[in-house]
Amino acid sequence: MKGRRMSVEAREARQPWILLSPALGAVLFLLIIPLMFIVVYSFWLRSAMGADQVGFYLDNWQKALSDRFYRDILLNTLKIAAITTLICGLMGYPAAYFIARSKGNKMILLLLLMLPFWISYIIRTMSWINILGTSGALNTLLMTLGIISEPMQMLYNEATVILGLVHFLLPFMVLNVYVSLEGIDTNLEDAATSLGATRWEAFTQVTLPLSLPGLAAGGLLCFVLGAGTYITPVILGGPTDAMFANLVFEAIITQLNWPLGSALSLLLLAVLGVLVGIYNRYLGMAQLAKGLG
Repeated sequence: MKGRRMSVEAREARQPWILLSPALGAVLFLLIIPLMFIVVYSFWLRSAMGADQVGFYLDNWQKALSDRFYRDILLNTLKIAAITTLICGLMGYPAAYFIARSKGNKMILLLLLMLPFWISYIIRTMSWINILGTSGALNTLLMTLGIISEPMQMLYNEATVILGLVHFLLPFMVLNVYVSLEGIDTNLEDAATSLGATRWEAFTQVTLPLSLPGLAAGGLLCFVLGAGTYITPVILGGPTDAMFANLVFEAIITQLNWPLGSALSLLLLAVLGVLVGIYNRYLGMAQLAKGLG
């Protein structure tokens, strides 16, 4: 009888792991094992003959950490991601608030917000060439109105890279803030106004503080995606507007230097991982999971 009870308890203890095994297997084979390969590659060395020298070398890490060229581009990448996140927050919060407080047409507004995801990110990015190019819609309109006499060069600079990133990331910010606002009881604002607060005071002292977790989740998502982007600076940026992901692509695809590319990618992963860890330490990942869900 005792042995039977122990076997039942052992089977019950194994059931959660059995249920989790498909997800754990996917994480193991699709994330952890490939990441381990990248870690191993980062300590190899690319020889002058074009072959990889197997071993434990710190040359790639020393180059990635000490070379001012990589450090400057990493800092520029973080700067562009921060500016993009700030703009997305300033533009996304009013839009999310409008959707959350709208009456009757909320589902239509959410559908319109999701429409950009139905179009390829590359196509959406390239559409700015037809808008801002020398023969694009904006230059054509300005010349037709007589505001300018010749086309202006509006593409291939840092501003257009930020513009493309905002275009790409703004829906993520709006969705995260919307989820946070949707969970706030609107009666709280009414209670604040009934106690003598103005609508603006009720918003700044009640709604805004309660919605900050959603704003932080959207900010984290926009920053991480913006810092790791590759396509936008390639299409809309100039020669001096490369971001860190472009260096990884250049090292691996153009130079075929997998060890250096692995070290650079792990460096970017570590920097962004620190930011995610700080966010998880103080706010937790629950709000971010809600926004992605």
